[in-house]
Amino acid sequence: MTDILVGEDGRARCAWAGADPEYLRYHDEEWGCPLRGDRPLFEKMSLEGFQAGLSWITILRKRPRFREVFAGFEPDAVAAFDEADIERLMGDAGIVRNRAKIEAVIGNARLVHAMSPGELDALIWSFAPQGHVPPATFSEVPATTAESTALSKELRRRGFRFVGPTTMYALMQSAGLVDDHVAGCWRAASTAR
Repeated sequence: MTDILVGEDGRARCAWAGADPEYLRYHDEEWGCPLRGDRPLFEKMSLEGFQAGLSWITILRKRPRFREVFAGFEPDAVAAFDEADIERLMGDAGIVRNRAKIEAVIGNARLVHAMSPGELDALIWSFAPQGHVPPATFSEVPATTAESTALSKELRRRGFRFVGPTTMYALMQSAGLVDDHVAGCWRAASTAR
Protein backbone atom coordinates (compact mmCIF):
# COMPACT_ATOMS: atom_id res chain seq x y z
CA MET A 1 0.00 0.00 0.00
CA THR A 2 1.25 3.43 -0.85
CA ASP A 3 1.45 5.94 1.99
CA ILE A 4 0.17 8.92 -0.04
CA LEU A 5 -2.63 9.29 -2.57
CA VAL A 6 -3.25 12.36 -4.68
CA GLY A 7 -6.94 13.26 -4.79
CA GLU A 8 -8.96 14.71 -7.64
CA ASP A 9 -8.31 18.12 -6.10
CA GLY A 10 -4.54 17.61 -6.58
CA ARG A 11 -3.82 17.36 -2.85
CA ALA A 12 -1.55 14.60 -1.55
CA ARG A 13 -3.10 12.90 1.48
CA CYS A 14 -2.52 9.99 3.82
CA ALA A 15 -3.61 6.99 1.74
CA TRP A 16 -6.07 5.75 4.38
CA ALA A 17 -8.40 8.62 3.45
CA GLY A 18 -8.96 6.98 0.05
CA ALA A 19 -11.62 8.60 -2.12
CA ASP A 20 -14.67 8.46 0.18
CA PRO A 21 -15.94 12.04 0.57
CA GLU A 22 -16.62 11.62 4.31
CA TYR A 23 -13.16 10.18 4.92
CA LEU A 24 -11.57 12.97 2.89
CA ARG A 25 -13.43 15.62 4.89
CA TYR A 26 -12.51 13.91 8.17
CA HIS A 27 -8.85 13.67 7.15
CA ASP A 28 -8.69 17.27 5.97
CA GLU A 29 -10.74 18.96 8.69
CA GLU A 30 -10.58 16.85 11.86
CA TRP A 31 -7.97 14.11 12.14
CA GLY A 32 -4.91 15.42 13.92
CA CYS A 33 -6.41 18.82 14.76
CA PRO A 34 -6.10 19.67 18.47
CA LEU A 35 -9.46 19.06 20.12
CA ARG A 36 -10.16 20.59 23.51
CA GLY A 37 -13.07 20.47 25.93
CA ASP A 38 -14.75 17.84 28.06
CA ARG A 39 -17.75 17.34 25.77
CA PRO A 40 -15.82 17.01 22.49
CA LEU A 41 -13.28 14.66 24.09
CA PHE A 42 -16.04 12.61 25.74
CA GLU A 43 -17.70 12.28 22.33
CA LYS A 44 -14.43 11.27 20.69
CA MET A 45 -13.69 8.75 23.45
CA SER A 46 -17.19 7.30 23.11
CA LEU A 47 -17.02 6.99 19.33
CA GLU A 48 -13.53 5.47 19.46
CA GLY A 49 -14.93 2.90 21.90
CA PHE A 50 -17.81 2.12 19.54
CA GLN A 51 -15.28 1.73 16.71
CA ALA A 52 -13.44 -1.14 18.42
CA GLY A 53 -13.67 -4.09 16.04
CA LEU A 54 -15.24 -2.00 13.26
CA SER A 55 -14.03 0.37 10.57
CA TRP A 56 -13.84 4.07 11.40
CA ILE A 57 -15.86 4.98 8.29
CA THR A 58 -18.77 3.01 9.75
CA ILE A 59 -18.67 5.22 12.84
CA LEU A 60 -18.29 8.42 10.81
CA ARG A 61 -21.35 7.57 8.75
CA LYS A 62 -23.35 6.84 11.90
CA ARG A 63 -21.99 9.82 13.87
CA PRO A 64 -24.96 12.14 13.20
CA ARG A 65 -27.35 9.53 14.60
CA PHE A 66 -25.03 8.79 17.53
CA ARG A 67 -25.06 12.51 18.37
CA GLU A 68 -28.84 12.62 18.13
CA VAL A 69 -29.57 9.62 20.35
CA PHE A 70 -26.76 10.33 22.85
CA ALA A 71 -27.94 13.90 23.58
CA GLY A 72 -25.07 15.49 21.68
CA PHE A 73 -22.68 13.57 23.97
CA GLU A 74 -23.33 16.06 26.77
CA PRO A 75 -21.90 14.08 29.70
CA ASP A 76 -24.49 15.38 32.18
CA ALA A 77 -27.38 14.35 29.93
CA VAL A 78 -25.92 10.92 29.10
CA ALA A 79 -25.13 10.32 32.79
CA ALA A 80 -28.90 10.46 33.46
CA PHE A 81 -29.69 7.67 30.96
CA ASP A 82 -31.41 4.65 32.50
CA GLU A 83 -32.42 1.12 31.50
CA ALA A 84 -35.21 2.45 29.27
CA ASP A 85 -32.61 4.51 27.39
CA ILE A 86 -30.40 1.45 26.99
CA GLU A 87 -33.31 -0.48 25.48
CA ARG A 88 -34.15 2.49 23.22
CA LEU A 89 -30.53 2.59 22.01
CA MET A 90 -30.41 -1.17 21.51
CA GLY A 91 -33.38 -0.85 19.17
CA ASP A 92 -31.85 1.93 17.06
CA ALA A 93 -30.45 0.59 13.78
CA GLY A 94 -28.79 3.96 13.14
CA ILE A 95 -26.04 3.28 15.68
CA VAL A 96 -23.85 0.34 16.69
CA ARG A 97 -26.13 -1.77 18.87
CA ASN A 98 -23.70 -3.29 21.32
CA ARG A 99 -25.01 -3.35 24.88
CA ALA A 100 -21.56 -3.40 26.51
CA LYS A 101 -20.47 -0.35 24.51
CA ILE A 102 -23.72 1.52 25.18
CA GLU A 103 -23.47 0.79 28.90
CA ALA A 104 -19.81 1.85 28.87
CA VAL A 105 -20.67 5.24 27.33
CA ILE A 106 -23.33 5.83 29.98
CA GLY A 107 -21.00 4.71 32.78
CA ASN A 108 -18.19 6.87 31.39
CA ALA A 109 -20.58 9.84 31.21
CA ARG A 110 -21.34 9.38 34.91
CA LEU A 111 -17.62 9.49 35.65
CA VAL A 112 -17.17 12.66 33.60
CA HIS A 113 -20.25 14.17 35.28
CA ALA A 114 -18.58 13.61 38.66
CA MET A 115 -15.38 15.38 37.53
CA SER A 116 -14.72 19.08 37.80
CA PRO A 117 -15.28 21.12 34.62
CA GLY A 118 -12.22 20.81 32.40
CA GLU A 119 -10.85 17.82 34.31
CA LEU A 120 -11.34 15.28 31.50
CA ASP A 121 -9.68 17.64 29.02
CA ALA A 122 -6.74 18.25 31.37
CA LEU A 123 -6.41 14.54 32.13
CA ILE A 124 -6.33 13.43 28.50
CA TRP A 125 -3.99 16.22 27.39
CA SER A 126 -1.62 15.50 30.27
CA PHE A 127 -0.66 12.35 28.35
CA ALA A 128 0.22 14.15 25.10
CA PRO A 129 3.74 13.03 24.24
CA GLN A 130 6.47 15.62 24.23
CA GLY A 131 8.50 15.78 21.04
CA HIS A 132 6.34 13.44 18.95
CA VAL A 133 7.93 13.03 15.52
CA PRO A 134 5.39 12.64 12.71
CA PRO A 135 5.92 9.42 10.77
CA ALA A 136 7.56 9.31 7.37
CA THR A 137 5.57 6.20 6.41
CA PHE A 138 2.57 4.24 7.70
CA SER A 139 4.91 1.49 8.85
CA GLU A 140 6.19 3.95 11.46
CA VAL A 141 2.71 4.57 12.93
CA PRO A 142 2.34 2.53 16.12
CA ALA A 143 -0.87 0.90 17.36
CA THR A 144 -0.02 1.88 20.94
CA THR A 145 2.57 4.01 22.70
CA ALA A 146 3.81 4.34 26.25
CA GLU A 147 1.58 7.42 26.57
CA SER A 148 -1.57 5.72 25.24
CA THR A 149 -0.92 2.78 27.55
CA ALA A 150 -0.48 5.12 30.53
CA LEU A 151 -3.64 7.06 29.62
CA SER A 152 -5.58 3.82 29.30
CA LYS A 153 -4.29 2.61 32.66
CA GLU A 154 -5.27 5.87 34.38
CA LEU A 155 -8.73 5.96 32.82
CA ARG A 156 -9.34 2.32 33.77
CA ARG A 157 -8.13 3.05 37.30
CA ARG A 158 -10.85 5.71 37.45
CA GLY A 159 -13.47 3.22 36.22
CA PHE A 160 -13.70 4.11 32.51
CA ARG A 161 -14.44 1.29 30.05
CA PHE A 162 -13.59 0.68 26.38
CA VAL A 163 -10.45 2.77 26.79
CA GLY A 164 -7.72 0.26 25.92
CA PRO A 165 -4.25 1.40 24.78
CA THR A 166 -5.03 1.00 21.06
CA THR A 167 -8.32 2.87 21.40
CA MET A 168 -6.57 5.62 23.34
CA TYR A 169 -3.87 5.94 20.69
CA ALA A 170 -6.60 6.32 18.07
CA LEU A 171 -8.07 9.05 20.30
CA MET A 172 -4.67 10.74 20.55
CA GLN A 173 -4.37 10.71 16.75
CA SER A 174 -7.88 11.93 16.03
CA ALA A 175 -7.87 14.60 18.77
CA GLY A 176 -4.49 15.97 17.73
CA LEU A 177 -2.42 14.93 20.74
CA VAL A 178 -0.09 13.47 18.11
CA ASP A 179 0.39 14.32 14.43
CA ASP A 180 0.49 11.09 12.45
CA HIS A 181 -0.07 12.58 9.00
CA VAL A 182 2.70 10.93 6.98
CA ALA A 183 5.41 12.83 5.13
CA GLY A 184 4.12 14.21 1.88
CA CYS A 185 0.54 14.67 3.12
CA TRP A 186 -0.61 18.27 2.71
CA ARG A 187 -1.77 18.20 6.34
CA ALA A 188 1.53 16.99 7.79
CA ALA A 189 2.91 20.50 8.18
CA SER A 190 -0.43 22.24 8.81
CA THR A 191 -1.15 20.49 12.10
CA ALA A 192 1.94 21.82 13.86
CA ARG A 193 1.04 23.20 17.28
